[in-house]
Amino acid sequence: QVQLVESGGGLVQHGGPLRLSCAASGFTFSNYYMSWVRQTTGKGPEWVSGINTGGSPSYADSVKGRFTISRDNAKNTLYLEMNNLKPEDTARYYCARQRDMRLKYIATQLAEYDYWGQGTQVTVSS
Repeated sequence: QVQLVESGGGLVQHGGPLRLSCAASGFTFSNYYMSWVRQTTGKGPEWVSGINTGGSPSYADSVKGRFTISRDNAKNTLYLEMNNLKPEDTARYYCARQRDMRLKYIATQLAEYDYWGQGTQVTVSS
């Protein structure tokens, strides 16, 4: 069965870095677009970044220039390198699989994602 397992979250100071990982299994990882989504308590989920099968990324304006998404298809792993973290980046971060392999763009609508991990908490202290 499809599994997505995030890791790497934690407590970090304002301006610090953190690297998240998402280990995928149960499907052919290299065939799917993948994204990171975050959610803060009391707010709806927010699409953060996505990457297509060729490795081309896309970012929300709020993280552009600070976050870098990448993938290692040999390791079936998705990454999110986060730099210059701000308190407003505090959230639970989820990796998600884009459901439709025929879509040739990175979807920002969350309904386009069919599998999600359990998430990893990132807390940025001010």
